[in-house]
Amino acid sequence: MSGHSKWATIKHKKGIADAKRGQKFTKLIKEISVAAKMGGSDPESNARLRTAVLKARAENMPKDNIDRAIKKGAGELDNTTYYELTYEGYAPGGVALIIDTLTDNKNRTASDVRSTLTKNGGTLGSTGCVSYMFQSKGIITYDAEKYSEEQIFEVALENGADDVTTSDGVIEVITTPSDFANVLEAMQSAGFEQESAEVEKVADQTVTLESEKARKVLKIIDKLEELDDVQQVSSNLELPDDFEDSDEE
Repeated sequence: MSGHSKWATIKHKKGIADAKRGQKFTKLIKEISVAAKMGGSDPESNARLRTAVLKARAENMPKDNIDRAIKKGAGELDNTTYYELTYEGYAPGGVALIIDTLTDNKNRTASDVRSTLTKNGGTLGSTGCVSYMFQSKGIITYDAEKYSEEQIFEVALENGADDVTTSDGVIEVITTPSDFANVLEAMQSAGFEQESAEVEKVADQTVTLESEKARKVLKIIDKLEELDDVQQVSSNLELPDDFEDSDEE
């Protein structure tokens, strides 16, 4: 998991999380709407919606926005239909990519994902070409300068987390997708303020590239994440220990 931590730390230092907050809200609103449409508007009986709402709250999304997204999904505001599509492919250096999307226009999304990959040295693969390498996990991160691993470990494990690790100033709490919402709520109730909270696809085996090639992979991931229809990009990139951030894009 160290590659994930180092990458998360770099993104945090660059302020990317704040810079893309508006875009993040748009993606979360889509997720909330789809969850409400599929499983109903009550978060207590709809686990996917509960998880989406928790993620939105973790990003400090206003309650009005959340309520409006739920109503939209329940068909009370409009009738936009979103499709969940997953693309698989490769970045430079043979790094595996999974691109999860929510879209109201399948052709637009397929074209955007394909062109973004090819323009930046990647390739689109067939369904199943890389997904077998990944497992879905809940990942909640904390600032190691703010909390000790022991503090986080005690509460997290008591409430169903699978593991807690620390790397490069980031403490990661790892859960199963089904336990993610319970663990996140318990950590928040105990007063711990997370840096991020996501259900992500985590690779069983990683690929380590030297810094210049790793930057090319990070660039292609950034470009994919900038697409409005892309909800999440997962990779098996492991950043080298001597990796240093660069302002190059």
